[in-house]
Amino acid sequence: MVKKNSFKAPWWLANPHLQTVWGALFRRKPLLDLQEERIELPDGDFLDLVWTRSKTNAPIVIILHGLNGSVHSRYAMGILQAIQQRGLRGLLIHFRGCSGTLNRLPRAYHSGETGDLAQIVKLLQMREPNTPLYAVGYSLGGNVLLKWLGETGRSNPLRAAVAVSVPFDLAKAADQLNTGFSRLYQWWLVRGLKQFHQRKFKGHPLENAFPNVEKMKTFWEFDDRVTAPLHGFSGAEAYYRESSSRQYLKNIGIPTVLIQAKDDPFLPVSGLPEKSELSDFVSMALSEQGGHVGFIQGKFPWRAEYWLDNQIIEYLLRQ
Repeated sequence: MVKKNSFKAPWWLANPHLQTVWGALFRRKPLLDLQEERIELPDGDFLDLVWTRSKTNAPIVIILHGLNGSVHSRYAMGILQAIQQRGLRGLLIHFRGCSGTLNRLPRAYHSGETGDLAQIVKLLQMREPNTPLYAVGYSLGGNVLLKWLGETGRSNPLRAAVAVSVPFDLAKAADQLNTGFSRLYQWWLVRGLKQFHQRKFKGHPLENAFPNVEKMKTFWEFDDRVTAPLHGFSGAEAYYRESSSRQYLKNIGIPTVLIQAKDDPFLPVSGLPEKSELSDFVSMALSEQGGHVGFIQGKFPWRAEYWLDNQIIEYLLRQ
């Protein structure tokens, strides 16, 4: 099902780029009391988790951040605060290498890597078999979440899920980010990927395995020459084709809502799924405005309201 959501942009953030940039740069970070946990993985690597200090045995909401994100991302801090205020437990999973500590193995994370998410959910089920589990994914994290939901179908253990500003079609997203003003986002994100790569492989046997990383400017270049070979894909085209969540939406078997804006500068409208591509468990709440992980309201800049947080929590609590 595809329906319009209730979001309307205020006069001072009517532009999609303003919506996108405001949330990423100017949102105030709340002060949260968080607890860290490191999970050792069967392959010898690890994942760093961050928990809100909430009531024991409360339902758990798993948060999956976006590309180059972490618990310090403003949207992540915002949703963790909202989760805690509603008496739930928040659990942010740092993708490999995103916690501030470089992961051990050459591989890191990518838009289609669902194994680590599955591993953490399995661990939570073992620890607390009767605790309801939910999940929220943003951007790349939303793509990972939806792909995993599609892979597991009706056997998925989550009670419900929300995905925000998802690049459903990775090739179209990469093309979109190489056009117009969106090139600024590409420059910033690829810059972060290159810096991460250079830190990770400095002095490593694979230091020279990926030549001219510093000269790469587009996602197509970086994913073709670095992401794909590191994670077993023949190239960027194969990586995008196999990892895009759009093809998995029809197999999702738990209540899931997709919160998306038509003016998202990370994805063209042609990259949005059609109604026929969604399973009966999936609904897409689509607005004309909102940008990328924006959806900010409020009469004035000094009274900004973060519409997403309440919408996400209210949806999960209804399930």
